[in-house]
Amino acid sequence: MNTLLNVLWFLLGGFVLFFGYLLGALVLCITIIGIPFGVACFRLAGLAAAPFGREIREKQPPGGAVAVIMNVIWIILPGLELAIFHLIMAGIFAITIIGLPFAAQHLKMTRLALLPFGFEARQKL
Repeated sequence: MNTLLNVLWFLLGGFVLFFGYLLGALVLCITIIGIPFGVACFRLAGLAAAPFGREIREKQPPGGAVAVIMNVIWIILPGLELAIFHLIMAGIFAITIIGLPFAAQHLKMTRLALLPFGFEARQKL
């Protein structure tokens, strides 16, 4: 079921998110300072390509003070806008019953879009 939902997700708009995050990651990786943020965008691109069957968990061991600092910088630059975008998309998809699974995935992506450092997307067990 997750495979079918992931294919539908990708065909009905997930590819736009995937390529957007991928382009952002490539642009951020041009500079040395942007590489950690580019890696976070690559993680978001992976989640945007196939979000069904995955969950957001805290990394082990947790990132500590560096992750907090990087999250603050991320929120100031692209994080807040990305999280608001995913919330708006979740609201749009939640209007119909058919769109509820897609709304749930946008809500899942909101958490990682807001705080990407110290968290990761893993396959559900």
